[in-house]
Parts: sequence; C-alpha cells; structure tokens
Amino acid sequence: MFFNPNLTIFFSTSFIQMNQCFTFSKEEEQSRERLGELVLGFLNRELQPSCLLACLETVRILSRDKDCLSPLVSHSAMSTLARYAGIAVPGTSLSECSQQVEGQMDSEGGEGGEGGEGGEGGEAAEVSPSENADQEVISEALKSICNILLHNETGQAVAADLQLIRGVAERLKQSHDPTWNHEVRFFDLRLTFLLTALRVDTRAQLAQELHGIRLLGNQLDATLGICWPDTLETTRAGFEGCPPEEIPPLSREQTELAMESLKILFNITFDTSKRKVDEEEAAEYRHLGAILRHCLMSQADGEERTEEFHSHTVNLLGNLPLPCLDVLLMPKVQQGSIEYMGVNMDAVNMLLEFMEKRLDRGHKLKETLLPALNQLTESARIHRETRKFLRSKVLPPLRDVMTRPEVGDTLRNKLVRLMTHIDTDVKDCAAEFLFVLCKESVSRFIKYTGYGNAAGLLAARGLLRGGRDSGVYSEDEDSETEEYREARNQINPITGVVEEEQPNPMEGMTEEQKEIEAMKLVHMFDKLSRNNLIQPMQLGMDGKMREVTPDDMVNLVKNPLFQPEEPHNSESEDES
Repeated sequence: MFFNPNLTIFFSTSFIQMNQCFTFSKEEEQSRERLGELVLGFLNRELQPSCLLACLETVRILSRDKDCLSPLVSHSAMSTLARYAGIAVPGTSLSECSQQVEGQMDSEGGEGGEGGEGGEGGEAAEVSPSENADQEVISEALKSICNILLHNETGQAVAADLQLIRGVAERLKQSHDPTWNHEVRFFDLRLTFLLTALRVDTRAQLAQELHGIRLLGNQLDATLGICWPDTLETTRAGFEGCPPEEIPPLSREQTELAMESLKILFNITFDTSKRKVDEEEAAEYRHLGAILRHCLMSQADGEERTEEFHSHTVNLLGNLPLPCLDVLLMPKVQQGSIEYMGVNMDAVNMLLEFMEKRLDRGHKLKETLLPALNQLTESARIHRETRKFLRSKVLPPLRDVMTRPEVGDTLRNKLVRLMTHIDTDVKDCAAEFLFVLCKESVSRFIKYTGYGNAAGLLAARGLLRGGRDSGVYSEDEDSETEEYREARNQINPITGVVEEEQPNPMEGMTEEQKEIEAMKLVHMFDKLSRNNLIQPMQLGMDGKMREVTPDDMVNLVKNPLFQPEEPHNSESEDES
C-alpha cells in the first residue's frame, strides 16, 4: 500500500477544522475509517513535528466516533499511540492479527514502519519521555487512548494486553518532577481512572502489584503541596501555623488533578472495607486517611468546585477500613478548632455540614447523601466522642413536645422525614444514623422520632417489643429536660408529641354495642384478607412481625381476646 503524504496532510488539516465536532454522520463512516488507516500508517514514519501533531489531532477527533474505531483498536494502532504517549512497555506481546499488520507495514519499506510496531521488537518501539519530549504530542496521544477506552471494549482488552497501566504508573511515580505540564499529568490520571474503572484485572494489578495506594497517595501529596508537621498530621506547605481561613483555596488545576487521583483510589479500594487488613496495610490506609482529612478541610476555587472535591473525598473515605477512621480525630486542638471532649472535631463537623447541604438539596439522595450519612454512622458507632458530638448537634435535649418529630427545619426534623422516604436505602440509612446516635436504645429512639417513624427499623431488627440492640455503648448523662419530664405521660408514643384530647368515639355505647362494632371490624379484616387485598400481621414473641393465618382469624372471630401461639421453628436458637 502506498501512502501519499500530501494527500494525508490535506485530509488531516481539513479534519482538524472539526476540532469541536462530537457527532458524526453515518454516510461518511467508510471515509473516516479509511482516513484513520491512512493517518495511523503515516504515524509509523519519520515525521516533521507539525505533521506529527496534525496526525495525532486527527486521530483524537476520529476516536470520538464510537462506530468507526476499528482501525484504532488493533494492537499495532494502540501500540503506536502508546509509544507517542510515552507509556509503551517493552516486551508486550502482539496478537497474530497485529503481526499481520506489521508485515504489511514492513512491505512498504522504510525504517519508520518497523519502528512503529511492538511485536518482537518491543524494546525498539518504546519511546521514553526523554526521547519524546514534546508534551503536546504526549497529550494528544493520551487523549486518543482515553477516547478509545471510553467507547470500545476491544480497545480496553488491547490496553490491558499492552500493559499500559505499567507505563502510566511509571510516569505517575514522577509526581514531584516539575517537568510535566498540567495536561500531561491530568490525562495520565484520566487514563488510569478509565483503565481501573473498566477492567477488574487492571484495578487489582494497580492496587497490589504496582502499590497503587502509595502511588496515588504520593500524587495527592505532591498535587496539594502537603507537608507533615507530625505523624498523620498535615498542613499546606508554606502555611504552617496559619488558621484555616487564612489559607488560600486550591487552584483549579490542583483540584482537577486531586479529584482524578481520588477517583482512581476509589476504584482500587472499592472492597477494602469488606475485608480485614494487616498492620502494614492499616498503616498505609491511615496515611491515606490523613490526606483525605486534609482534602476535606481544604477549599477549592468556588463553592461548586469545593463541593465536588469534597464529594470525591467522602466517597473514598467510605472505602477505608473502619478502624482507620480514627485519623479524623487525631490532629491537635488549635486556635479556631472545634473541640469536644478534648478532641478536634473539625473533620467530623465538616462531614456533618456537607451531609446537611446534600440533604437540603434533595436531588438524587441515594447517590449524593448516603456516602456522607454512612460515614457519619460508622464513625459514631466506633468512636464515643464522635457519637456524643453528633448527638449534641442532631439530637439535642428535647424541649418542644408539641411539634411532631418530622415537622420543622432542624437537622433532626429533616432526618426523621427521610425515615419514611420512598427509597428504601435512603430510609434505612437515615433511621440507622439516628438509631446509632440513640445508642441503639428503642425507648430513646422512639422518644426522638415517634413510634410510627421508628417502626420500620424496629420491625427489621426484631425490636418492636422494645429493648436495645447488640451494640456496645458508654453510659450517657440524663438528657431529659424539664419540659419533657412534665409532658412525658401526655405524649402519644406513635406521633412523639402531646396531642389535643380527642372525643371518645365509643362514648355512650353499651358493652354489647362495643362488642358488635369490634366483631364488624374483625369480619371486615377477614374479608379483605381472604380476597388478598391486605395481609394482616401480628407481633411475635421475637419482636418481629409474622403473618396472621386463617386459623388465627377464625379464633379471633370466636374469641377477640385470643393470643395466637408462636409457630414452632426447629431452626430457631435455644431460648435459654
């Protein structure tokens, strides 16, 4: 095949005029595929810098079209792009298909064709950063690879086969090297994010073999300019001893790089909280936790960007092993810090404020609210000081006994409203948080939420008969106010408030009339149950709800005071 350089340059230059084009017509698919083949072949020759850049820009634009990627996803094409991106790995094997393409290129003559392929001569094909110092070229090649991975599964498999994660990890190790500009750093991280998001094997490889947590932790350290005045204590370099309000916000570039690093770390630590970690891993996660605390206390350029930055931080915090969350409380109390029981609560208070902002917004609560709410719940469960601090903010001593728990604008009111939310996950998470703040005490939980709102969680836990769940908590001081003590006997436990006395609907009725009305009600329930319109339930001795059987209904009709016996369960635990 003969390549006409002038023709290719003409097509490339014309195509670059479509730099902002992201949609493509079906009619020209074959032309775009042909152009991709021509330009990739041209990239395997010795090129002038301007021509090289034009070709790579053309490939970048072509890679946006997910229907015309076939010329770009072969081993040879991906290897060529990796070479220009400076992330080619020596010795990566090529498939038979790519070797055939290599043979075609060799038949054209010229050393450029040989140099553009991997295969046996992988080492010769590699171009290290020092040999390919044009960072604009590197950036264009990285963008093309990112587009290919985003749109094409074959490209993802080829990238894994070519071990691109190794090549990009090598450059990420140079996080403190000022040589690389922002765009190269950003697309290195974006490529790593895509590889770890789309390939489980690559995710595990980065986490374990390439020590991804340490690697990305160092990346965050360098990006944010962190210095360590003490073990697990951080501050911004050049601002040691300054109050937080005097530290300038992070630049847009710093925030962009930091968020990409946080997203990669989320991918590779996704299952960490579900497994045990050894001492070495725990130390690594505590170090990462200290960096995340620093992120949480940092401000970005603008409120919207700050919230996005904190959102990625909170998501990653949720992946850390629970015993490592103590790093949130480790910094010493300083002037301007929020202190509670001698502990620095700045990070916990920031999490609480972040959670309330998401709650007030009310948009996609499952995705936006639950990470922060889960984080606060688990922190409160394992740290006494955190629980007491959060309880003082969310469930202060109860004084208003005339307003329903779900009515009002306090954080308690907002969370109680969530306990009847249509989304089960949101409802359960809100109830769990308040239950933990009540030390899993049923009576205290009902006191602050009302039995009606609390019934869902209590039924799921088998606590409808009262008591306390299995959590271990310290004793708290008596939190009852004078107002609550005086009104306690008048409070309706279902609604959680003092209600106006209602007229008795049975007033003036004889006992016989009352019995007739009761039997009417029983017959109506029986009819609805037999027609499968409702399913009557009853409270079992284990505190959980169970179905009322037809025999139970017959007995209730004959004797309204009948108490159904518990069905025998051979698998239940010994009562003793």
